[in-house]
Amino acid sequence: MLQGLWLFYVGRAEYQVAHELGEQLFALAQRQQDAASLLSAHLTLGLTLCALGAFVPARTHLEQGIALYDPQHPRSLGRSGLQDGGVVCLGFGAQVLWYVGFPDQARLRSHQGLTLAHHIAHPFSLAFALCFAALVHQLRHEAQAVQAQADAAITLSCERDFAFYVAFGTILRGWALAHQGRAQEGIEQITQGLRAFRATGAELCRPYFLALLAEAYSISGQSEAGLTVLAEALALVDTTGERYYEAEIHRLKGELLRQQSSSNQTEAESCFHHAISIAQSQQAKSWELRATTSLARLWQQHGRRQEAHDLLAPIYGWFTEGFDTPDLKDAKALLHELEDGR
Repeated sequence: MLQGLWLFYVGRAEYQVAHELGEQLFALAQRQQDAASLLSAHLTLGLTLCALGAFVPARTHLEQGIALYDPQHPRSLGRSGLQDGGVVCLGFGAQVLWYVGFPDQARLRSHQGLTLAHHIAHPFSLAFALCFAALVHQLRHEAQAVQAQADAAITLSCERDFAFYVAFGTILRGWALAHQGRAQEGIEQITQGLRAFRATGAELCRPYFLALLAEAYSISGQSEAGLTVLAEALALVDTTGERYYEAEIHRLKGELLRQQSSSNQTEAESCFHHAISIAQSQQAKSWELRATTSLARLWQQHGRRQEAHDLLAPIYGWFTEGFDTPDLKDAKALLHELEDGR
């Protein structure tokens, strides 16, 4: 069965191989009408498509995998590999829901994954669920919740010697610390976690983790260090084809360029435009909102208030939930500023 941690260890060529294997497994499972194989095929395709930034088809496969999973008989469907298939579908499904613009549904999905992991009493799957719950809270920019879930993941993983999830949790905990006024400590923890993560041999998530480090550098005012880290992240995106965080990397680059020097405004604007273009091509509404807010704020500061309003209003108006999240609060506040100034 193709499930569990395998995807974290692949590179660009292997993504295509994994996708082809998933298609073959899916065709075979359909012919045999075997639920376990169908779940594994949907999971393989969902994870691969998510990594590649194809969020809409990824969501479809992960939702179909969740529908196939029987929590009353987890061993028959989800326990043939290293991790429970239902927990993994819920964890990645939560992540994808945030990308496509449903932050509240994403939080609910991640909590369902945690509940299932506790129910089946499978420690390795629980470590996964805790880390991915922290990840969803990170996407929602909820630092305290990130730290709580990351701490729980680290504690469990240290007890069970799950080196992979110790590293994963340490990186997310570092991001949370940076966002709670402890930037230097956060940078140190993310750096420590990155070293430990590389030591496991894992490849997936490195652009994401480097972007978290760049964000911590930005908080501490170290724009040059942040830009250096983002250059490494973008090189990895091009090398591996791992594109689920690509739009945000370009947005962060624009913000760091602005922080570095007022003479970088044109280059920063180009980064924001590129981030929006990537997000739109991926149908990633949450990335589009965040990048559009950055560009609208830049235009506001250069007197282009009407253009900024007309740019931001449609994407903000698309959302139907998540209005208590920092991203949507920030966009709403900026829209009010732009309306008041017209």
